[in-house]
Amino acid sequence: MENTILQLYKVIQERKENPQEGSYTCYLFDQGLDKILKKVGEESAETIIAAKNDDLEALCGEICDLTYHVLVLCAQKNMPLEQLKDELDRRAMKIGNLKTMKKVDRNT
Repeated sequence: MENTILQLYKVIQERKENPQEGSYTCYLFDQGLDKILKKVGEESAETIIAAKNDDLEALCGEICDLTYHVLVLCAQKNMPLEQLKDELDRRAMKIGNLKTMKKVDRNT
């Protein structure tokens, strides 16, 4: 999954740097931050509805749509995926609500 997200982000960045006519990704960049944020909000709401309806197929599709639009947002704001990975790794070191850092043996 990590490779898939990385590859998708590279395509999104490529579209930002080298726009292609007819590309939905380029359309989002052309419309700007407000349009991208609107799509993130819409996809968030659709994800919530699919989860509430217990429809795993729809939920999967909506999570993919949301992920794509969040990656477009990251590219729009020039946020490297490495920054997200580093923050997720840092958060993985927390224990419960105490948010105390812990050591994790990643080989087990």
